Amino acid sequence: MDAVPLGPGFAAELRGVTLADVASDDAVYTAVRAAFEEHSVLVFREQEVTDELQLAFSRRFGPPEVTKVGSQGTGSHFVILSTVGPDGKVVPPDHRLSLRSKANQLWHTDSSFKRVPALTSILSARIIPARGGETEYVSTRLAFERLDQRLRNKLENSFAMLAHGVEKSRQRPRGDLSGLARLCGRRRGGGGGENVDRRIDGMRDRAGNELPASMAARRRCDVG
Repeated sequence: MDAVPLGPGFAAELRGVTLADVASDDAVYTAVRAAFEEHSVLVFREQEVTDELQLAFSRRFGPPEVTKVGSQGTGSHFVILSTVGPDGKVVPPDHRLSLRSKANQLWHTDSSFKRVPALTSILSARIIPARGGETEYVSTRLAFERLDQRLRNKLENSFAMLAHGVEKSRQRPRGDLSGLARLCGRRRGGGGGENVDRRIDGMRDRAGNELPASMAARRRCDVG
């Protein structure tokens, strides 16, 4: 197995290994898990992906979440993101599927609002457009490491306020989970480095909302 770096300091493409290898072989999983802890984002190209295989691969990393009500795939272990309608054609820009896709283009961290946040998100591209459709990733661990020491010290003793229902205007979070707080400079189990989450408590609303986004801009990686 070879790990080919894709970005400055994080993300790698794994070659010489398949999803089926990871799902069925303990030694392969151990090597891939180590690569995940080192690079944070792993890319497997030219894979024959089925729902069953993706789920078997995912279970290697832990119990999969159940998709919430209101999303395509409700009650299963999959969230289906698509702009193709029942007629097999791409829906217009004002269609709910298109609007949902636009919302997903906002910078976010999957499941960070939950009391037990997800270890990772495992995505598979089933239908790929001729152009566009790139996925951007951010390493908040690297961004945190590159902050000046004074700001790092402040964040290490701050809390991030997390919520699922956040207005696009970045106004106050709404919904039942709006009060969830998590230590801002938190370490993720299994890997080194610290992460910074959404809105920083104790800072003025605008500054607390904009800081994570500005950190995201410092450490981006495009994966096509």
